[in-house]
Amino acid sequence: MLLALVGLLLFLLPYVVLRQHSYITIDDNLDAEFSIPYLLVQQDIVFDYQATTTLPAIMNGLPRNAVRSGLSVTMLLFEVLPPWAVYLVQQTLVRLLGLLGMYALLRQIGLRQPQQQALAAALALGWALLPIYSMYGLSLLGQAGLLLAFLAVRRGVARWWHWVIIAGFPLWSTFVFVGPFVLTALGLLTLCDWRTTSRLNWRLVVGLGLLLVMYVVVEWPLFYSLLFKQFVPHRLEFDMRRLTPMGLVAGLRSSAQFFLFGQYHASRFLRLAALLAVGVAVVLAPTERRPVLGRRLAVLLLALGGLALFSGFYPQLVAAAQTRLPAVGVFNFGRFHYLTPLLWFAVLALALREVSGRWQVGLVGLQLLVGLGMNPEWLNNLRELAGYPKPNEPTYAEYVSEPLFQAVQQAVQRQTGLQPAQYRVVCLGFPPAVAQLNNFYTLDSYQNNYPLPYKYQFRPLIAGELAKSPTLQTYFDAWGNRCYAFSAELGKDFRVGAFQRRVVQDFTFDTPNFRKLGGRYVLSAAHLAQPGRTGLRLVGVFTRPDAYWQIYLYEALQQ
Repeated sequence: MLLALVGLLLFLLPYVVLRQHSYITIDDNLDAEFSIPYLLVQQDIVFDYQATTTLPAIMNGLPRNAVRSGLSVTMLLFEVLPPWAVYLVQQTLVRLLGLLGMYALLRQIGLRQPQQQALAAALALGWALLPIYSMYGLSLLGQAGLLLAFLAVRRGVARWWHWVIIAGFPLWSTFVFVGPFVLTALGLLTLCDWRTTSRLNWRLVVGLGLLLVMYVVVEWPLFYSLLFKQFVPHRLEFDMRRLTPMGLVAGLRSSAQFFLFGQYHASRFLRLAALLAVGVAVVLAPTERRPVLGRRLAVLLLALGGLALFSGFYPQLVAAAQTRLPAVGVFNFGRFHYLTPLLWFAVLALALREVSGRWQVGLVGLQLLVGLGMNPEWLNNLRELAGYPKPNEPTYAEYVSEPLFQAVQQAVQRQTGLQPAQYRVVCLGFPPAVAQLNNFYTLDSYQNNYPLPYKYQFRPLIAGELAKSPTLQTYFDAWGNRCYAFSAELGKDFRVGAFQRRVVQDFTFDTPNFRKLGGRYVLSAAHLAQPGRTGLRLVGVFTRPDAYWQIYLYEALQQ
């Protein structure tokens, strides 16, 4: 076990050395998950769940209950640490707890013999090194510890710390990603026991009740907004028929991706080691053990295959159902794939238990290589340390570019005397989260949940650009989580670096409506060739050698 802890430390060492100059995953992470908790803390509304409370820095007042709960370990870290440090500390703790949880689980239910201790530690390290979105806390890696606790409850041997794990899991996981699916899986386990023994295991029922009650307590803003219909969510108009490739071939292709690789939010890695281990185990296992081993592996693989088919075809099922129930796409019930990494490690552990030491070493080594090799964040940090960073993958410090945006704010203040809270901006060619982390008030944002009426208010600003691009029009109208200032010429390039020298020849923007919403400035990472055609005036150009962006500041003129 000591070697596994050393291995985890070596994995984390690049982050420790680089600190704020570490590369941190950008897509669906820095551009979506960082700014909200940061702003909740900055504006002192972490626990203000009143129906009238809003987050004024985003979308002219994003409802407080549309964003994450304040009752979480992640929010506590944002209270005491700068954002980059929150990420590094959270990643360290999540991976450490994931390693310890998986090791304890394997030692109790699968690899209990003294000679299997090293195998359990190696598999636990492989689990802890998986590519994950650590901003989701223990949603994925914490499942091993949660299962350990519920199995102890099931057997009637639970101690106080097992109950602490169950009660604490909602405090550091994301309900919409794992809550309903973990509860469903554990509920099925309870029903299977009831059917097998003809007796209801009340201890499991109490454990399930505790987990559910804690989720309700922790996620009260979410449940409140649903129960009392605080606002109409933009998700009500998700249109899977326009977003989803249809047909049998498309569904099977997606299912194969889920089965062999998984989904990137829920740890995308090739399941090669587990599949090879199954083949080796079936061939090398003693003849008398093959039937039992084969049945167990078959049950797990059939479950994984069924989940892959469900996830692969789920968007098409929603698209078909939306013809009669338009709101069916509001919540994604296809996220059972969040449970599959744990099931694949169960397959791997069960198979490796039946093979020799040489095969064990090779297959565990393969899993470690796959986990590391498919972790772009870790690989990019190795490149940073080696002095060969990817030009389009900025570090946290380069991405946020705090000195650069301070210079923009100071220029606005010198010109107008206005503080950031007194005007609104939109961002072109870079994520609004960058401006939000620099304390600008943005009309645009990347949000999983916001009021539908605001989407209608914002659309006229970008209607001209959407009309030029059917792809962007579908992207916004049928989805709309990225409520951005789009440019048809930039397309979905939301990371226009200074080195690219991008020029937008024809930018169509509804300046009068922008001013009506309180907008005053467009912060653009691309140069606008003819800003005057849309009522914009170039105020200044800002650049720094340590920043990823070059920012063109355009003022929206009064009409």
